[in-house]
Parts: sequence; C-alpha cells; structure tokens
Amino acid sequence: MVPLRRRARLRRPDLFIAAGRLTETNASLIRALGGFDVDAEWLRPREIARRLAPNDAVLSRLDVRSTLDGVEDGIWELCRAERDGVTVLNTGSSLLKSHDKLATALALGSAGVRHPRTAQVSEQGTEPPLPLPVVLKPRFGSWGKHVVLCRTREEYDRYLADVSGRTWFRTQGVLVQELVQPQGYDVRLIVVCGRVVGAIERHAQPGEWRTNVALGAQRRPAAPDDAAIELAVAAARAVGGDLVGIDLLPLPAGGYAVIEVNGAVDFTNEYSLDGGDVFEDVAELLAAAVRPEEAVAAAGALAPPEPSLGLGGVA
Repeated sequence: MVPLRRRARLRRPDLFIAAGRLTETNASLIRALGGFDVDAEWLRPREIARRLAPNDAVLSRLDVRSTLDGVEDGIWELCRAERDGVTVLNTGSSLLKSHDKLATALALGSAGVRHPRTAQVSEQGTEPPLPLPVVLKPRFGSWGKHVVLCRTREEYDRYLADVSGRTWFRTQGVLVQELVQPQGYDVRLIVVCGRVVGAIERHAQPGEWRTNVALGAQRRPAAPDDAAIELAVAAARAVGGDLVGIDLLPLPAGGYAVIEVNGAVDFTNEYSLDGGDVFEDVAELLAAAVRPEEAVAAAGALAPPEPSLGLGGVA
C-alpha cells in the first residue's frame, strides 16, 4: 500500500506558478488559490521543461533580470510548453510585450491605447529622436534603475556616455520617451483576466519625479475612476496579459497615459478595493481560468468596453 504522503506527492497541482523567486506576492497567491480548491505550486524556471506536461496549467510570473538585459530564464521553455498543450497564463509572447518596453509601446500603439511617444537609440552621439525634455530608460527595466529625465542636450549626451559600456545598452540600446509632465504620483492597477481587482497610488518622495517604491515612493489607497479602469483593461488586452500591473500617469488636462506594463507585478493587501481582499479576488479569477466550466460564474457579467484612446505611438 502506497503511504498517504507519497500519494500527495504524486498528485499534480491544478496550477503551477512559474517564477524565479517565491516572493511574498507569489506565496500569497498560492495560499489564496487554496481557498478556491486550487492546488497551486511554485515552479522554478529550471524545472519548467521537466515538470510541465500537456493539459497542465501554469501562471508565468518570470521577471526582468537584475542585469536589465532580458527576462529571467524559462520564457522559451514556457513557449514550447504552450505549443505542447499546456495552458499558459501570461504567455511567453505576453511577457515579452510586457517586459520589453519597446514591444509594449508597439502593442499599445497598435491598439490605440494612450502611451507616450517612444523611440529607440542604439549609439552614442545620436540626435535626440524626440523633442526635449525626454525620459531615457532601458528596454528591460525595473525598480527605476537607469531611468533619467533629460531636459538638455548635455544631459542626454551624458546619459548615453554613462551607459554605453553596459551590456543591456550594447545589445538593446535605450528607449527615449516623451515626458508626461509629472504630477507627483501615479496609479498602479492590477488587471486579472480582463478585470481590475486592485489599485494603489504611488507618491514620489519630495524632490523625486519617479514613483518607484524602490526609490522611496509611498503607497496610498486608490479608488480608480472609470477612465483609469477602462485604460488599464485596454492596456492588458493589448499585451495579452492575464495577470499584469498597469502604471498610469494622470495628465494635466485630465485622463491618464499608460507608462508601463508589469508582467510580474508584486502587490500587497494595500491594493484591495472596496474592503475586499485583492489576493482572493485574483485567486477567484485565476481559478475560473484554469476551470473553464466555472468561468462564467466567477467572471460575472462585466464585459469591458472596447477602448477608443489614442495618444502617442512609436516614433
């Protein structure tokens, strides 16, 4: 007779969560999924090819490498798994469109989603492709690293000289974006399967225009309006994201622009809306996604309207 403990090991999870690290967000998602009778398990990138089999389901939360030169290992294995019949949420294509900011700009522009004009520069001495001031950032960036506001040609040339020796610049160049005048804060919304289930405002430190928490920004509760919700859902749809964070900057004349899409967004209970629990709301929709017969009941009647939002594109 096989011991009970061994039987438990042989049972395949209902949902793998592929991620380079078991962050607090990933651990909280696993716990919340258990409340919906979904057996979820962390899947390390090195195990993707060996453990995934046809008819499995996996949520991909591979992040940007700390070296800022691409996505963590495992993305191509996920693409192969999808071709072999694995249900992949946040597909390899979606992750690339989320993490590669040039691909993000192209996807949002094609979908008519409001986004700053964006260009790419690959060499020192290149003329600014957009009118100054501009924001320069790595194509695969995170945590606000190497994101700089250049108001003058001297600042622009100095930035290119400073990063010219970095691997990410030599292989991918740098993005140049038109400046959306900072308002001191942005809004990050969590979108799951076409629904906004969480949001937070991130307020920059005094004297700092960037709103990354890693740079000292403070989180404050948010109650996103219809315009923010519609834009965030449209952005998630444009990149094909099943669980993504959408960063919106308020515009001086009203409305918002999408600044970034995060395919491996970390969040906390502070993101919860209307007294709910953001992890339970995410888990409910993910449970429906891996159990199609329950999707209608879990997703409700909300059908986000098609967006008609345009501003910007790729220069």
